[in-house]
Amino acid sequence: MIVRGVSQKGKVVLGSNCIIQENVSLGNLEDGFITIGNNALIRSGTIIYSGVQIGADFKTGHNVLIRENTQIGDKVLIGTNSVIDGNCRIGNNVSIQTGAYITAFSIIEDDVFIGPCAVTTNDKYMYYGATLKGPVIKKGARIGANAVILPGVVIGERSVIGSGAVVTRDVPEGSVVAGNPARILKKN
Repeated sequence: MIVRGVSQKGKVVLGSNCIIQENVSLGNLEDGFITIGNNALIRSGTIIYSGVQIGADFKTGHNVLIRENTQIGDKVLIGTNSVIDGNCRIGNNVSIQTGAYITAFSIIEDDVFIGPCAVTTNDKYMYYGATLKGPVIKKGARIGANAVILPGVVIGERSVIGSGAVVTRDVPEGSVVAGNPARILKKN
């Protein structure tokens, strides 16, 4: 484990062979916990809040923000300048590219790819006190660059969301969608 220039509050449990670059902040509460598995590479500028659990072989780009009570599986990449808001669940073998925003209460299953600058949303009515519900992105889905997924939408297994699509309703398993609003181009 290599740890240089890390700001740390609370309790941090690091697996073996972790590399934590300079100017990383781990935890925000004296009594909070963070668990990070073996072989992590956490690049400079990353902030990880308390209450986060991360599996093995985790990698970040620079300036990543991961909020509280988030669970992240094994072999996950989170790209530079991406934000993972609180209370998210991210499976194994997930790639979240540069500049993506994953809203609070999102669920991302195994083997998902999320392209650069993709955005998920969780507030259907946009007022203070509204019930928040993030999207569910099922196993093996592919989300193109700059796609927007609205609150509570379910993206079916192995579906493909075209770049720039605005997904306003559920996408059936194995479908290809594109456009604004997104429409089905192909079903498997």
